[in-house]
Amino acid sequence: MAKKVLLVDDEQDIVELLRYNLEREGIQVITAENGREALQKAKQEPPDLAVLDIMMPGMDGVELCGELRRTPGLEGLLIAFLTARTEDYSHIAGYEAGADDYINKPVRPKVFVAKVQALLKRKGAQASAPQVLESNGIRVDLERVTVTKGNEVLQLPKKEFELLALLMSKPGKVFLRDEIYARVWGNEVIVGDRTIDVHIRKLREKLGDDRIGTVKGMGYRFEA
Repeated sequence: MAKKVLLVDDEQDIVELLRYNLEREGIQVITAENGREALQKAKQEPPDLAVLDIMMPGMDGVELCGELRRTPGLEGLLIAFLTARTEDYSHIAGYEAGADDYINKPVRPKVFVAKVQALLKRKGAQASAPQVLESNGIRVDLERVTVTKGNEVLQLPKKEFELLALLMSKPGKVFLRDEIYARVWGNEVIVGDRTIDVHIRKLREKLGDDRIGTVKGMGYRFEA
């Protein structure tokens, strides 16, 4: 089955250029000129990937991203921003809204198609990802939403569970703080800069201090 991409931009010449190049590679393309139209089309025909321009009249790309993340039935949607803006704060706002990646303007069609194909492959890998994570004596069942330490069943609040599942998805990998914020909290309002640290401390109290390591100034990793 052909992969489906929702392409949202108010510059029609860019839309048609990118659409043409994606369709040449067998990718189905849905287009929209603004955020409200895009939201309606995504609900009617859920895509695999949404590529959103940030600067649009009415509902901008960041707002649209947040709406898509809150829409039932679109939980597995990948979202990338198409933007000429390079400021850190702009990228952070996008990640906090739930974006998965950025594609820079001006757009080179071949590079754009390669980027889209890579994102679609990532979605396929996520779909086939294991539903049970096990490492260092901890077992996380993603379908049943349970955590066990040896024979002990641990009761974790939602965000602690999501944080642990993220860290255990790649034991030994250092997850940067910005990535953790984007992946676990998404577009939710976070009160205070110590939110991650508090959740890590609570996880260590339940799992043991030796299972989650700190990489100073960068982030955290689950020790394999």
